[in-house]
Amino acid sequence: MKPSIPKGTRDFTPVEMHRRKFIFSTIEKHFKSFGYLPIETPAMENLSTLTGKYGEEGDRLIFKILNSGDFLKKADHVALLQRNSNKLAPSIAGKALRYDLTVPFARFVVQHRNELHFPFKRYQIQPVWRADRPQKGRYREFYQCDADVIGSASLRYDTEMVHLMDEVLYDLGLKDFTIRINNRKILSGLAEIMNISDRFTEYTVAIDKLDKIGREGVLNELVKLEMPGEVLEKTKEIFSFGSADEAIGKLDEWFGNSETGKTGLSELRYVRNHVQHDELRIARFEFDVTLARGLDYYTGSIFEVISNEIKMGSLCGGGRYDDLTGVFGLQNMSGIGISFGADRLYDVLLALDRFPDFTGEGTELLFVNFGEAEGDFCEAMVTRCRRVGINAELYPVNAKMQKQMKYANAKKIPWVALIGENEIKSGNIRLKNMETGEQWDLSEAEMMDIVRR
Repeated sequence: MKPSIPKGTRDFTPVEMHRRKFIFSTIEKHFKSFGYLPIETPAMENLSTLTGKYGEEGDRLIFKILNSGDFLKKADHVALLQRNSNKLAPSIAGKALRYDLTVPFARFVVQHRNELHFPFKRYQIQPVWRADRPQKGRYREFYQCDADVIGSASLRYDTEMVHLMDEVLYDLGLKDFTIRINNRKILSGLAEIMNISDRFTEYTVAIDKLDKIGREGVLNELVKLEMPGEVLEKTKEIFSFGSADEAIGKLDEWFGNSETGKTGLSELRYVRNHVQHDELRIARFEFDVTLARGLDYYTGSIFEVISNEIKMGSLCGGGRYDDLTGVFGLQNMSGIGISFGADRLYDVLLALDRFPDFTGEGTELLFVNFGEAEGDFCEAMVTRCRRVGINAELYPVNAKMQKQMKYANAKKIPWVALIGENEIKSGNIRLKNMETGEQWDLSEAEMMDIVRR
């Protein structure tokens, strides 16, 4: 049987790994420059840690891990007979693969709170898993690159997140992208004035689909949900908002009796004013009242980044959460964070041909093998090259010259050293530039100097 891997997962070739490491190292460089510290958490968490944090739809996408051994031993037999998978799952699967990095981070903070200094700024670059339907730009296993700060409600951190996204994407080579911002309190205010606070999640999930199904699609969704007529009329008005200032002015009128809505607008103004004052490198920065972000734990500012050069969904997103640690017993610990989707960034940079040339990232110098004695001589020189920082290797056997050169070309090795019997006697090394074809007879020190330069 031909070997295969599960749908929604991928192997990565050396070329792909060079590109992925470029993304990770660029993101990590900026995380560090903003003062964030690295942590890691396990690939699997207790199922109880993850469930109930992502909304009903998110909970369905959690990959559950069957209990070791006879997993039916402690199964809920009533649920088993009724074929009720939702009730059955907790009794046969006590662990799960992490769905994101934020909830495990909240668990981490509570568990290690006596070792941390607050505000605590952390970054994390690790894979996550979702039992989603694989499609373009959407995988079952993918990497997230998160930066969070917890232990402060200061809106300066909301502004910092905008600048962090801008710096990273600019450095990666994106030339036209938009950072969208909204505030969950504004959405809560809208729910209040439309008298649907008890249906807040249903409403926000519907309008968050605007990019996917369009205005008519959202309105039809609200009709299916049997939302009141006032909700449909207000939503149509929201869709007709013009500039950000016009939208904010209109919402100000609507929120006459909604303190929640007014607070959301005040926080939005603060972030907008500070971002505009400090100036961004390249990003467009837009208020989008329909932006909802599907995760239930967001309570304040929410962000999403899209490319204007290619259609690929969200490249980065995040927001403020005021009490995520509360579910683990640590109350009133406000935090805010963002997450870059490394796999979508990869697809965008590849489609736009923005990856740098990685020639020389691997082996820089290949020693041709002319025989056992010559190979032994070169082996010692390879070691000396590596010790001065040159990525070097010796071809393992005395193969035909054409085969060894083909190997060097396939690996994009820029330099080749040819040391035969005559070179050993003379003490010179024949160094070949694989790009130009030029060759020189050099001492070992001269060769190392050229290759390093």
